[in-house]
Amino acid sequence: MAAFVFSYRFLNRDGTKRSRAALRKKNSTAPISDGASTEGTDSSVKEKRDVYGRPTASQSDHLKRNGADDMDPGLLKKHSATVSYTTPGATYPSIRTFFCPHPHIEKLPTEPSPLPLLVFIHGLGGSLAQFHPLLTSLVNVAPCFGIDLPGCGLSSFSPKSWTAYSAEALANLLAVAIEQFRDKKRNQKVVLVGHSYGCSLSAMLTSSESPFVSSLREHIIGFVAICPPSGPPPTSVVSKYRRMLYIPTPIFDILRWWDRRGGPNSPSVSRFVSENSDLETRKLQLRFNEQSKTPVWRRMAWGTLPTYKGNGEAAGGMPGEKVWAGVRVPLLLIAGESDPITKAEEVNKIIDYLNPGGNRHAQPNSPRTLVEEALAPQTVDTKPHMEGDEWQEIDTNHVLNGSTFSKRCDSAKPETPSKSAKRGIKAFVFPAPASHALLYERNTSRALSGLIRDFFTQYIDHRLSLGWQLQHLTTSGKWDVKNLEKWKAVKPVSDPIGETFVAMKTLREVDEQHTPTKFAQKWKGKIYAVIDISHESPVYDPSQLEKGGIQYHKLPTVSKIPPTVDEVREFVALVDRLKEEISAVSHELPEGAPRPVLGVHCHYGFNRTGFFLTSYLIEKLGFTVQGAIDEFERCRPPGIRHEHFIDTLFVRYCVGLQRASTL
Repeated sequence: MAAFVFSYRFLNRDGTKRSRAALRKKNSTAPISDGASTEGTDSSVKEKRDVYGRPTASQSDHLKRNGADDMDPGLLKKHSATVSYTTPGATYPSIRTFFCPHPHIEKLPTEPSPLPLLVFIHGLGGSLAQFHPLLTSLVNVAPCFGIDLPGCGLSSFSPKSWTAYSAEALANLLAVAIEQFRDKKRNQKVVLVGHSYGCSLSAMLTSSESPFVSSLREHIIGFVAICPPSGPPPTSVVSKYRRMLYIPTPIFDILRWWDRRGGPNSPSVSRFVSENSDLETRKLQLRFNEQSKTPVWRRMAWGTLPTYKGNGEAAGGMPGEKVWAGVRVPLLLIAGESDPITKAEEVNKIIDYLNPGGNRHAQPNSPRTLVEEALAPQTVDTKPHMEGDEWQEIDTNHVLNGSTFSKRCDSAKPETPSKSAKRGIKAFVFPAPASHALLYERNTSRALSGLIRDFFTQYIDHRLSLGWQLQHLTTSGKWDVKNLEKWKAVKPVSDPIGETFVAMKTLREVDEQHTPTKFAQKWKGKIYAVIDISHESPVYDPSQLEKGGIQYHKLPTVSKIPPTVDEVREFVALVDRLKEEISAVSHELPEGAPRPVLGVHCHYGFNRTGFFLTSYLIEKLGFTVQGAIDEFERCRPPGIRHEHFIDTLFVRYCVGLQRASTL
């Protein structure tokens, strides 16, 4: 019976070509319905009502949808398609494929090769959506690609053969998919970004010692490993895990249902997120767990387990010391100090594999791998917490020469490498309570993005610096705001709107005044965050805003078209989250200081910006449609200019309007 009790932990592991001519509409796959609770709303918050005394939520309830496809982030929806891939061992007929080209790749230097393709690989039980916080930042610096592995996320569970889900089979699928989208004619290079088991698959694609051989390997020039497992479980426990995987699916589903009691606060969620994670992160983790299908999980988990030969050497399954030791590209290793799934010590073990002349932290067969941790009883972290925003940095620029060290630091910025250190390795450990979900947790995802961007620029390709790209494009006249004179005539920032927003025109990197650095100097403490809803990559470097103390968020939308229901829902959720953050830090403001607001911009800050802001005023602040339109016009004259935007607002928020049958 103990085996049954432990086995359910194994189930929630890893909560953690687009045709270049056109994207095909993707097919959604419904998540497993296992009775997970949806509790989590704060009943202590007083219900807001509109001028007619109705709960404001009633004005938008008819817009809400809860399917798996509906909850997909807007960025992924816009650039995803369902694609069929055939490998030597299997055909995967319906794989959700994400491909977002860099909008200015042809305007940047393409010799000896264009910008590298960034490839994102999720782990066991995970999905590509877990990379969304990273993608919103990195799509601005390079073309991005990723898939939902078969049966995960929005990919269909097909084929059903167990061999199609082995580690080698999945690595083969990834290689085929990447090669289909990589610009082979111009020798485009590839950078892999993996999470958990995705790191193992990435190592198989990258290592010169991998049992999986592909021509893709020679084109991989960098590797980011987030929460990486160092190897498979030892031979003494593999047979036990195999027996557990024979447990019938219906019993697994019962155990999963039991594990999810409590919804966002259930053990199934707490196992992955940090102890102080917010409700939205917990709901997100719960949704990832619900999307993980038991039959798929069993097949992939089986594929991680090796077969040990008579001499104790592992064959198949998750890669270990030999494969990791064969990684010969710049490598960034990142872990969370309180991660119970793939512990921070795994990073040290991988460093040891790459540093055969140094002292080992553990014997090769002793690591507690992602399989073992998923089956083990949950423990409470007893390590002292670091203060402030510090994290541990393990600087391994010269790891191949045996000189490794660790230190506590505030910035944790890697030094600029020399040519001889170009193959260097960097490792960072986020302090407790950072855990397995640090990839998409609010208090770690932004810092993680910054570490990755710095690593790309300093160790892989200087062209991956957005600042460098902006400088190159603006000095060559290839990148600037459209209709510059019209842009200059627009007021930079509006009056406060609904005590929540200011509408802006887009910042401009080479402007004398409305540039990120000067904007941050003027508005820090007054504007908490900037939400960029333009469709294009920004004509300024957002990192300069963040260095100046103002957050940057990207929600791309198309001009001239009213934002969709899904886009508005995503905007409302982001604003609610940012307002919670503002409330949490309001006590630090000087007495009498105004509450910080949120800046929103498209290009000029009128039509799309006005649509989003009025939608929020209607849905959340109790404004009537006309009242919200008037408020925006008063603060940002002449207001929303497109009549069809205004018509859409009235139709969308007409309470009680029902669609009749159409002949």
